[in-house]
Amino acid sequence: MCKEPKTKLLRLYPPNSNGPTVHRETQTDDAEILSCTVKALKDGHIVAVPTDTIYGLACLAQNSEAVKKIYEVKERNGQKPLAICVGEIQDIYHYCKVKVKEDLLGDLLPGPVTLVFERSEKLNTNLNPFTSLVGVRIPDHAFMRPLCQMCGEPLALTSANISSNTSTVEEFQELWSKLAVVVDGGPIGDQTRQGSTVIDLSILDKYRVIRPGCALSATLDVLEHKYGLSENSKEE
Repeated sequence: MCKEPKTKLLRLYPPNSNGPTVHRETQTDDAEILSCTVKALKDGHIVAVPTDTIYGLACLAQNSEAVKKIYEVKERNGQKPLAICVGEIQDIYHYCKVKVKEDLLGDLLPGPVTLVFERSEKLNTNLNPFTSLVGVRIPDHAFMRPLCQMCGEPLALTSANISSNTSTVEEFQELWSKLAVVVDGGPIGDQTRQGSTVIDLSILDKYRVIRPGCALSATLDVLEHKYGLSENSKEE
């Protein structure tokens, strides 16, 4: 089923849902959805995926043509960086120069936080070539983590929709025709939900809030009270 070029809308079974069961048009199970999404990514396509905050558009970060395509699909300003998404904390060290304790990473990730570090030489130079920094995520989501693990390399990720309230695949339906796969994980968040909290940790013992997002208070509590980091108000 992955060979057809047209967009595939694939629905996940909702985990621990108290609501009605999602009815599917096909008998595709979640493992098949993972396999199909991985294949689409490895073939250089753009996919829409659920995360722990909002829906995202993803491609392989190491594939320069796919990175170019994701900007075209989203009509995104070429000077706005894409974050990367990985499956495990140890993966961060391959693509970022980390200046904080590993325990700090473990306290914030997986979760609705994007941590910004200096990029390593292993990261695709055509991804965000205008900056030496890169944001990295590990979404706390039962589909996204195994997706990253199965790909074996980072995904480039950007939001699929403009709205900051409840996120559904219907909100970006006008993009479906440009995507190889749309993974429908049901509604995400609520009317107060925003994107991830974005924190710059590229300077030793300092942090800078780039975007407050949905987890600012809990994140600052970890950074300041548990690890003693102080705020860097200057934009480097």
